[in-house]
Amino acid sequence: MRGSFERSLRADAEDIFRAAVDRVMPNRLFSYCLSLEGSILSLYDGEKPQAYDLSKYDHVVIAAFGKASIPMAASLASILGERVTEGLVVSKAPESGQRSRLSEDIENLFASRSIRSVEASHPVPDERSVQAGREMLNLAMRVRKWEEVGERTLVFVLVSGGGSALLTVPASGISLEDKAEATRLLLACGATIHEINTVRKHLSSIKGGLLAKAFSPSRIIALILSDVMGDDLDTIASGPTVPDTSTWQDVKSIFDRYALLDKLPKSIVQAVEDGLSGIRPETPKPEDAIFDLCSTMLVGTNYHAIQEAEQKSKELGYNTLVLGSRFSGEAREIGKVFPGIAQDIILHGVPVCAPACIIAGGETTVTLRGKGKGGRNQEMALSVLNEFDHFPRSIRPGLERTLFLSAGTDGNDGPTDAAGAFADFETLQNAHRLGLDLSEFLANNDSYTFFNKVGGLFMTGPTGTNVCDIQLLIVR
Repeated sequence: MRGSFERSLRADAEDIFRAAVDRVMPNRLFSYCLSLEGSILSLYDGEKPQAYDLSKYDHVVIAAFGKASIPMAASLASILGERVTEGLVVSKAPESGQRSRLSEDIENLFASRSIRSVEASHPVPDERSVQAGREMLNLAMRVRKWEEVGERTLVFVLVSGGGSALLTVPASGISLEDKAEATRLLLACGATIHEINTVRKHLSSIKGGLLAKAFSPSRIIALILSDVMGDDLDTIASGPTVPDTSTWQDVKSIFDRYALLDKLPKSIVQAVEDGLSGIRPETPKPEDAIFDLCSTMLVGTNYHAIQEAEQKSKELGYNTLVLGSRFSGEAREIGKVFPGIAQDIILHGVPVCAPACIIAGGETTVTLRGKGKGGRNQEMALSVLNEFDHFPRSIRPGLERTLFLSAGTDGNDGPTDAAGAFADFETLQNAHRLGLDLSEFLANNDSYTFFNKVGGLFMTGPTGTNVCDIQLLIVR
């Protein structure tokens, strides 16, 4: 444990956050859960290892999609070596000004294993997403033809957050534009990721277990990196390889909850009506035989990241408390929790004494009220800073020893190039010096603009993984 705190609060917060992210990087995760001895591949998930003899398969295919698809595919391809015969990797297209996510080494690795890499759009799908979805279904068709002539195939499906948007094939009769509009309306009214994915599954030809159906009757091993609280396998990337427990009635209930039926495109409303009447089929359910040859394993979660953050925090000398990994709700409302905890630490030494580090995780939402730019983590940080600004004068000196950071583990918070933002004494001083009205920026959902002005943006670039968000409250 460090004897003195010679570094800045921000430096410690960054170290803790980066330790958490490193714990859920695909190469590290796969080193925990996969081992290859000769031709025997063993998968470990805390229970009895699952063993697969790769020599029994004529083809080994990698199908990866999501924000972490490139490092996941590269890590697995490195382990399996020349046994990989083909693959397709669908990743998020870089933001303007960002470099390609494909390094030269990974590009060469993919080329040597006949793995194609394509880019698509997130969070709202575009034509590239549709093309990527069609290419994935074309790969599945080739696999089925191999099976038809007796060539056994083992398919590794690597799924990470963002897969719902990156891999898109709208159901028949529904255009990409109409499906995107439904997603936009849900995002704008603060729908949860579970609700959005329930809708997406029923408006898709690839989600909700339908990708597993497309690759059937091949043996499928799905390795999942969770960006969903509770780690529901049928919610992560809209559950392409697992049975779907939601129904058309659930879809209608979601639209009713947010009063969207009168705002949705006609094709979406018609699809819901057809689904309720049985004209459109339901998604595959648990009893479907296609899942008999499909194994799914969760390899990384937000809780794994938080555990590592806790360990790093203790190494840095902080009295550490983990609040949990399932924080959800409106970002600005959740943000109000942390300043109250900070006050108690400063005044009473509870729930832990300073130097203290409080850690939380999860995924919040933002209901858009204004026309500003930002993301859920930046909005939460702005909400925290707004509360800091109203601290009683008696504990204002404690703010100089207090910092809050909220950031996305994927390095991308909303439609911005920031991972999140810092709320601390420095940002508050800068806001006062510039004469900025915090509540005005918060009301306009303009957190990015605010933190860009006061120097509070937390920039990491794409991390190569994605397990929701992490919040850190540090009080010395």
